[in-house]
Amino acid sequence: MDRLPTGFALGLCQQNKSIVKNALRNELNSVPYSHIQRRRYPMTDYSFDVPFSRDGTHAEKHERYRALKAIPMWVADTDFQSPGCVADALQARVKHGAFGYTHPYDSVNHATLAWLKTHYDWDVDASALVWLPGVVPAFNVASAAFTQPGNGIAVQTPNYPPLRSVAPRHGCEPRYIETVLESGRWTLDLVALEQHFQQDDCSLFILCNPMNPCGTRLTEAELRHISQLAQAHGVQICSDEIHCDLLLNDEVPHLPMGKIDPNAITLMAASKTFNIAGLSCSFAVIPNPDIRKRFVTASEGWMSQPNLLGLVATEAAFTDGQDWLDRQMAYLRSNLEYLQAFMPRLPGVTLQAPEATFLAWLDCTATGLQHPFQHFLDHGVALSDGTPFGERQFVRLNFGCSRAQLAEALLRMETALNAR
Repeated sequence: MDRLPTGFALGLCQQNKSIVKNALRNELNSVPYSHIQRRRYPMTDYSFDVPFSRDGTHAEKHERYRALKAIPMWVADTDFQSPGCVADALQARVKHGAFGYTHPYDSVNHATLAWLKTHYDWDVDASALVWLPGVVPAFNVASAAFTQPGNGIAVQTPNYPPLRSVAPRHGCEPRYIETVLESGRWTLDLVALEQHFQQDDCSLFILCNPMNPCGTRLTEAELRHISQLAQAHGVQICSDEIHCDLLLNDEVPHLPMGKIDPNAITLMAASKTFNIAGLSCSFAVIPNPDIRKRFVTASEGWMSQPNLLGLVATEAAFTDGQDWLDRQMAYLRSNLEYLQAFMPRLPGVTLQAPEATFLAWLDCTATGLQHPFQHFLDHGVALSDGTPFGERQFVRLNFGCSRAQLAEALLRMETALNAR
């Protein structure tokens, strides 16, 4: 790696300090991924099938229920090592030894724009990118920018708990859009959506696509209908698409809302895709400059830049992580097939196969259990409780783990159900 210049600003006159400051900042921020000695990672380098220990890493997923000796199958991060290209890039950046304030830089922008073009055939200008420390603060910023206390915020349910809490946090009224089952597929109740959009006080719709926890990827027809309704009733769309790269059925690519509707705010990240959520880095794509200005203005003073190492990891993953992602998706598909084959051994539990994510939304209504989450936890399996998602009789299972871990968790769930 080239040596970074130091101290060259000494002795310069006052009127040149701003010029020097900008030049130095640009040089310090441009340790491009292309300058890191890169090596290729054959697909045989890493096996997703080998159980991977996270002991001693303080991983929230494993620590929360460690004392209960429950298998962690809950929070939405995987038990896979991130790609080798990510580890190499982080090690090279850490070796440099300075970790000051860092603005997003050209090479991470270029890698991100190339990823959007390659995967979604989406031509995005760099000016439309707004870098963020996470999607959760981002949809809260959208609420601050486009609502007033007392307004309605439309949000689908069941849903990721932080999305359900946005409206009350900002003094707004939640307008819940039920998810309905049609021909074995979860989708939005578009009639109810239109009814809520017609209310004068509904100013924002926070969409989750692919859906968490249901796993549905909305179709082009559904997205266009949503966009038309929003435009007709003056509702701003903010679309959380953090799981968009995790397609279990890849025959039809994910379609970003922002590609259909240039007024939409589309939230994305490499975090779920490459298991780097702890590095706190995401981005919004906001093509409309007026909407982007409102969003950025609303964020000022309380939302920080993304983590420096998150930028490094994102660039590396988007540049060299495709082979790893292809293999991860093949493994997740096989895990889902294993789960589906096991379902007859879980009496009273049903699953509508997800189209995306590594999450299975399990309906336990027919088990007769008053609190399915607690019952499974008492038998050594830590799932996500459906209650904060809006459905007490459901649990969410994370199958982003080794087959051995998934198999043991399912065996414990079978035992739990037989012990009712």
